[in-house]
Amino acid sequence: MNNPLNLTSNLFFFIFNLTILYAAYTFSTFQPKQTNLIFYVHDHFTGDHSTAITVAGKTGAVSNILNFGTVAIVDDPVTEGPNIDSRLIGRAQGMYINSQLDGKGLYMVFSVIFSSGEFKGSSLEIQGSDIFTMKEREFGVVSGTGYFRFVKGYGIMETEFMDIATLRATLKLNVTLKHY
Repeated sequence: MNNPLNLTSNLFFFIFNLTILYAAYTFSTFQPKQTNLIFYVHDHFTGDHSTAITVAGKTGAVSNILNFGTVAIVDDPVTEGPNIDSRLIGRAQGMYINSQLDGKGLYMVFSVIFSSGEFKGSSLEIQGSDIFTMKEREFGVVSGTGYFRFVKGYGIMETEFMDIATLRATLKLNVTLKHY
């Protein structure tokens, strides 16, 4: 004679396992989106419209960013194209620290905050080494907000323009992102 409790338990066990299997196969099929972006950061340490300033270093706030140990704060325009007059899509806000003894390498950490376009209100958190004497440098994208929640990625930075005498540069950032 069959025990009704045994039949109920078996049915519950079967439905429970079926639910777990369904969830495991359904949730594992969520694939992250990939987004590729190219934008330009305009870094100006001098002039009427300077966007970067040194705040500390071996000789104090008047230190040159090209000297080891100097810290600079930036609020640089981010545009769609290499020309400063191209469409403004956001700001790059953060800091550079000259962390290479010969002065040719910066540690950078900044937020790209999008203020217009498809990603308005979203941001990317970028950090890594910027050995600016190299043609291409790779950096990490470690976080994001808005459209870029749960982002991970990397970017390639190229110097489009650099004037060492006036400490002005235009940087091309080609970013590849994975996010949900």
